[in-house]
Amino acid sequence: MLKLQDAEIFYGQMEVIKKVSLEVKQGELVSVIGANGAGKSTLIKAMMGLVKIRHGKLFFEDQDITDFPAWKRAELGIGYVPEGRRIFGDLTVEENLKMGAYKIKDKAVIKRNLEKAYEMFPKLSERRNQLARTMSGGEQQILAISRALILEPRLLLIDEVSMGLMPIMVNYCFSLIKELNQQGITVLVVEQNANKVLKIADRGYLIETGQIMVEGTAESLRNNDVVLKAYLG
Repeated sequence: MLKLQDAEIFYGQMEVIKKVSLEVKQGELVSVIGANGAGKSTLIKAMMGLVKIRHGKLFFEDQDITDFPAWKRAELGIGYVPEGRRIFGDLTVEENLKMGAYKIKDKAVIKRNLEKAYEMFPKLSERRNQLARTMSGGEQQILAISRALILEPRLLLIDEVSMGLMPIMVNYCFSLIKELNQQGITVLVVEQNANKVLKIADRGYLIETGQIMVEGTAESLRNNDVVLKAYLG
């Protein structure tokens, strides 16, 4: 479904992603793990079109989307949950969700998708008129995920879902990601919490200093000496 080939990404003159290749097959839940600063967020931003790939190619369902802007990728069916949630704090919960539906012209479809979000997350329904910035971090993360789902993506890119959350909400978010995948959404999640994400993923990649160091099934990564020593303790 998604294929990255020999990607090189620079910030100015500094190369931060060095000939990285990875793929996500339809229906998979794939993780990219690594320490803070390893290049995980840069990688996922590049897949969404928020960071330019200087060399290399990105394909979505066999279509070359390397130079597509982010909004065009969203139209194709790629959803994005950014690091730090990035909800609109001065808008209500419902206004945030409607921002996720910006490309849907049919008001009946928007209404249907809003109701689906409220059905899946009753807490959002209760707070639909509440300003998003007054919600807890965990509730804001649920809102960010719901906003991404409004456009009914076939592929969901998730950046550091556990960041800044209480342990109970971390567990909830990972179980939610697994549930969404089981419902048919293909997922790529980059995550520092290797222990949690490798329990739900099918496959994974370990990135260090902008390079893929290890790849394989989630089980093989959990048993890999490098991963065990550096990330699983």
